[in-house]
Amino acid sequence: MNGPWIWGARVDVAVFGGSAALALVLAALAPALSDEGALPLWGWITFVLAVDVAHVHTTFFRTYFDREELRKRRALYIATPLACWAAGACLHATSERLFWRVLAYVAVLHFVRQQAGWVAIYRARAGERSRLGRVLDDATIYASTCFPLLYWHAHLPRAFRWFVEDDFVTLPWLAALVVPAGIVWAALLVAYAARAALVAWRGGPRNPGKHLVVATTAITWFSGIVATNSDFQFTVTNVLVHGIPYMALLWAFARERAREAPTGLVARIVTGGVLAFAAAALALAFAEEALWDRLIWHDKPSIFGGMREAPLLGPSARALVVPLLALPQATHYVLDAVLWRRKDTGPAQARALGFRGAPEPAA
Repeated sequence: MNGPWIWGARVDVAVFGGSAALALVLAALAPALSDEGALPLWGWITFVLAVDVAHVHTTFFRTYFDREELRKRRALYIATPLACWAAGACLHATSERLFWRVLAYVAVLHFVRQQAGWVAIYRARAGERSRLGRVLDDATIYASTCFPLLYWHAHLPRAFRWFVEDDFVTLPWLAALVVPAGIVWAALLVAYAARAALVAWRGGPRNPGKHLVVATTAITWFSGIVATNSDFQFTVTNVLVHGIPYMALLWAFARERAREAPTGLVARIVTGGVLAFAAAALALAFAEEALWDRLIWHDKPSIFGGMREAPLLGPSARALVVPLLALPQATHYVLDAVLWRRKDTGPAQARALGFRGAPEPAA
């Protein structure tokens, strides 16, 4: 039996519960921390740069920083960024709005699927085999994410956006679905809680980690999208609950992988501890955002230099450069759907997810 926690009760509660609690506290303090709900510069640095963008670059510890992994899946790691760039360039050349719209929906799918993935991991750890339980778990987590998204689409424009203005499709007829969807969402949460209580009463598998993920997902997605309407509140509830657990997983993986390949780049960075790990991801994030700002946005000269009035790239150049700058995100979305599948779980990944009995690295 692997037990009900991934990294242990204290760490799991801190990672999943702590990130949600921090997000909700910050959201409650939004009137004092932001100007009419706008995301201040310090908030952009703290939440967008240091968490959202940086967590994307921690994927390198699972992929491009690992020579053995690159050799094992060379075709995947070469073809994925090339295909993402080619697809992005075609979309952008057709329409810049179309490019951002497709990227936004792929990102949304990634965010939703990550929460479902955490639930699946906890279910596997607890040894749950009930088909009904799996269906209810999936239905509850998808309702907890998709109902707020439906509400968002039915109430455009909002004070926040995913990437850029108008990256979500405006469909006014979706408003008629909000109330029925809300009833289904509430009913599924009640059914999930009732089944969890029944399983506990019957002495079934304990799974507090799964319940924590479901509860925090439902609360933060509803709070950040439906109950509030500010860029600051959406950002903290969206970014922290998604990015912090992912970075915790990649840190756990990097430590385990360093034991298997002590002379590799991952091991050399991990030797410096969690601060070195975070600093590497933050440095890559800063470099990416500096390129975005100097080449495309020109809106943060106080951080990246340059001028707000700098000339914009022409349409042809933007069609090539924008998809290139978006490659870390696009590649992250695609690879993340592949790397964490159970059939692809190697020893280091299994141990990073807390599965006992995974083979130890050779001495």
